[in-house]
Formats: sequence, C-alpha cells, structure tokens
Amino acid sequence: MKTNAAVLKQMGRPAPYAASKPLVIEELELDGPGPREVLVQIAAAGLCHSDLSVINGSRPWPLPLVLGHEAAGIVRDIGPDVDDLKPGDHVVFSYVPVCGRCSMCVSGRGNLCEHGRAANVAGTLLRGTRRFRRQDGTLLNHHLGVSGFSEYTVAARESLVRVDDDIPLEIAVLFGCAVMTGVGAVVNTAKVAPGTPVAVFGLGGVGLSAVMGARAAGAWPIIAVDTVDSKLELAKCCGASHTILPRLDDPVAAIKDLTHGGAETAFEAVGHAKVLAQSYAATRRGGKTVAIGLPHPDQQLSLQAVSITAEERQLVGSYMGSCVPPRDVPRFMNLYRAGMLPVEKLKSRELALAQVNEGFDALDRGEVARQVIRFHA
Repeated sequence: MKTNAAVLKQMGRPAPYAASKPLVIEELELDGPGPREVLVQIAAAGLCHSDLSVINGSRPWPLPLVLGHEAAGIVRDIGPDVDDLKPGDHVVFSYVPVCGRCSMCVSGRGNLCEHGRAANVAGTLLRGTRRFRRQDGTLLNHHLGVSGFSEYTVAARESLVRVDDDIPLEIAVLFGCAVMTGVGAVVNTAKVAPGTPVAVFGLGGVGLSAVMGARAAGAWPIIAVDTVDSKLELAKCCGASHTILPRLDDPVAAIKDLTHGGAETAFEAVGHAKVLAQSYAATRRGGKTVAIGLPHPDQQLSLQAVSITAEERQLVGSYMGSCVPPRDVPRFMNLYRAGMLPVEKLKSRELALAQVNEGFDALDRGEVARQVIRFHA
C-alpha cells in the first residue's frame, strides 16, 4: 500500500527548518505486516525534542529515516502469530519494543530491552525487517520501531500497547513518550514520597509531565524552572506550587530557600550538562537527582565527587521513565481518568503533516510544550 510520510534524508541542518526542510514528505510503499507485526493507521504523532536531536545531528540514526517516535493509532491489519490485537483496536506506541525475553526484560526493566535497543540502533523493527520502501525499491529505516510521521506504519507487536477507546487518540498519543517519560521518572525511577519537596528543571512535554507526576504523588512544594514565562504559567496549571525564572533568580539559591535546604528530588528535563549540575546542586543532603533529558554525547558533567559519599547524594538516569509500557501506560491513563494527570494541558497545537518542519522550528525556539500532527484515522 501507499503512505505519505516525513522522511529525514540529511542530519545536521540548522534551524530554521521550514527553510532548509530537513524533512521531506514522500509517497512511499509500505509492505504488509509479517510475523508478529501489525499495520497501524496513525491518528496522531507528537513532536518531541528527541526527534529534534536526530534532525540536528545530536543523536544520529541510520538514514534515510521515517521519523517520529510518539504516536497513537488504529490497528488495520495483523500479521501471523498476532492473537491479542484485532483490526479496530486503539494502540499507543512504545519507542522501545519490549521483547520480554532478554535479561533486562525478565528483571522488570523493559525500557532497557537489549533486543529492542539493537533493533532501534539498526533502524529496523524488532525482528530485523524494514517495511518502508521507495518506488525504486530502496528501503527506508524505521525510527525507534515507530515511524509515527506517516499516515500508516508497520510495527512489531511488542511496540504496541492496546488502550481503551474512551480517551481520544490525540490525547492518548501523549502517553507514548511525554507522559511515560515524565510521570514514570517520578513514580518509577525516583519513587517520590508524599510531602517531599521536588524541583523540575525544563518544562517541555516531559518536564511538565514530571510536574504532573509529582502532584499526583503528593509532593510539596513542586518547584518548576524554565527560561520561558509562558511555560512557567503552564506549569502552575499542571501542578507546580512555585516557579523560577533563571534570568531573575538563581535557581539553586531559590530552591534551597523555598525548601529550607534543598529539594528531596530534582528532575533535569532539558538535556544539558550545565542544567544537570544545577539540578544536583539544588538537592539537599541525602537528595536524589534524576536525569531525564538527553545531552549531546560530547557534553561532560563535573561534580564534587565527595558529596556523593559524604552526603549520600544520588544521581540516577531515567530512560523512558523506567517504564514497562504494557503495565504503565494503562495505569497512567487511569490517573488521567481520575483527574490526577491533566494531560490535555500539554498539547500546544495541532499540525498537518506538511507543517512538520515549521513545527520543529517552534520546538527549537522553546515556544511550545507538545505539538501533535493529526491524521484522519
């Protein structure tokens, strides 16, 4: 079958992206699903900073690439050996296919699935296949097993979480990355306790989700830090009790003052070593710093090493919110249904597929939390 998709042919192009057009809309051939694979009609796909990192070359992937890793849609066909999904089911994608068999999966750490990681790096689906091709037969790579910037895609069954259809897909899509990563970092990685002070540095879709997760976990105070005034206002709507604008106040000093010594847990959702160092400095003795953002591989972090031992400080990473998607996406959706995660507030605007480059311009300028490409599914 044919599908229109946003294809990345060259990395490292500078903004503005609407002018340089690193993503080109192409009509591609999409082969049908093979064993343990599923054809999905995409209803919505989110623009995430991780996608932007691929475009600007910070996180290189094999090209040409059908981009997009946060998506939701409707099952249209299933391949052999898929017996727990059927056409018409609503699904949210997981950008790490969880094989269920490797050492990480069997120990409950599906977000670090070894086979899923290997497939993602290779630009294939979980079993090594590629389903997108051009008219001349050239195969294109899949982005994290999702390739959500396409009208249709084929994914491994292990990349999909079936969800109930009471949540609109343009909202459900946000659970595939922003919510899973941000809320998961709070409840899975950090295990934030009620009544403890939390700080969140960086208020994109993931950082705002961490704010929501901290509110749902009963943290207090919840201090949000960002350089954009509008995002600070949005953070208040998502559950922040206090906000800090770095150009007016020193975040570390302000957080220590508000918390009488420092945050119990600080989350860094910017993806920059300097901000991660600030987050660490803003915690108290015995505190925990959780790195959610993905810095450029060339960045290095410098800390006072003795503080880790003498003050029992912790610095931990959180990839995909330490989530097991089939377990965590449904339970986070239950929190949304209960009114504890106002996920709809993350969505800044909707775009057509043809507007994808200008959408990344807005993301690069820091103007938006989450933009969603809408398809007619």
